[in-house]
Amino acid sequence: MEIYCDNAATTALDPEVIEAILPFLTQNFGNPSSTHAAGRSVKEAIDQSRNTVARILGASPGEIYFTSGATEANNLALTGAIQTYEISHVITSKIEHKAVLQTLARHEKEGDIEISFVKLDERGHVDLYHLENLLRANPRTLITLMHANNEIGNITDIHAIGVLALRYNAIFHTDTTQTIGKVRFDLNQMDIDFLVGSAHKFHGPKGIGFIYINKKHKIKPQILGGGQENGQRGGTENVIGIVGLAKALEVADRDLEVNQSKVCRLKQYLISKLAISGIANICYNGDSKSIDNSITSVVNVSFPCLTTESIFKKLDAAGIAVSGGSACSNLGNGSSHMISALPCQRDKENVRFSFSKFNDFDEVDYIVETLVGIYGSEHAGRKKEKELAII
Repeated sequence: MEIYCDNAATTALDPEVIEAILPFLTQNFGNPSSTHAAGRSVKEAIDQSRNTVARILGASPGEIYFTSGATEANNLALTGAIQTYEISHVITSKIEHKAVLQTLARHEKEGDIEISFVKLDERGHVDLYHLENLLRANPRTLITLMHANNEIGNITDIHAIGVLALRYNAIFHTDTTQTIGKVRFDLNQMDIDFLVGSAHKFHGPKGIGFIYINKKHKIKPQILGGGQENGQRGGTENVIGIVGLAKALEVADRDLEVNQSKVCRLKQYLISKLAISGIANICYNGDSKSIDNSITSVVNVSFPCLTTESIFKKLDAAGIAVSGGSACSNLGNGSSHMISALPCQRDKENVRFSFSKFNDFDEVDYIVETLVGIYGSEHAGRKKEKELAII
């Protein structure tokens, strides 16, 4: 049995997305910058995709720009805003994605900005009172805080932050990579300057994302050449990705209530099954156990460390794909800067289970049965070691 439960890292392509992009893998291959019929038809597909994304997010088409993904979009928003508006102070948190933190660290090292880290409560939520104090003391600030944390699932009140940003004349950027396609937005009614997303988090292709730039802004581009994306990002457009992103968002928006209800029930089911599993000393990181304060798709659990190989290897051997936080962080030493910023127990391994519409309840049963087997075997092994020591 193979179970994919790492949907916060990436998701499977929706069949409707595959169907939508197939013509652009075969006959519709023209360059959208070309003036002949083959190019014009592809350019029209890009325009239609942009209109679709804008309509679903409550934005205007001129505010949507396609990128290679959320990482590039975050870099564009932060570096573009810092350079364009000569920002000298940035407020962020210690549990942002590295695409944000490393970009800010570079600007800080080069002397462009000073960084203030907003306080977090014991569950990892932003302290809005501290945020307001930081804004009051630092006029013309850039705020960058993600909507939902990709490891612990915590939801941040971006509506409240937008109001504070407007009140103190700050610029507000938010990474919504984990919530696009899972939460509805009406950007015309929100005080947000920059917002980013990535298609492969909502059953679209990899290598394509977007940035929303509020129409009141025009920031310096970071990729030059060709004048594509209204001069905001040079380079021939990823037509297949753009069409796939728009279709994936359209499907996600159409089926949002049904899918999120199912995913929420899967999350609740996992939590209830773990509660009666008999596995001792597990705990939940951040607010991922909460249905109201975290996204429906993520549950981050700390399990006691095994004396043998890691729990991830054992789960993988059983055909269960999970991660210990961000997929990006696992490319390094496996440690998580987000979990390290929280008051959790250090003698445990944190496992992120993240669901999608393609998961089912039988899979949750198998996951918990496997965990029970792993820790049962571990307990038996420790008991035998003690008996041998006595002999």
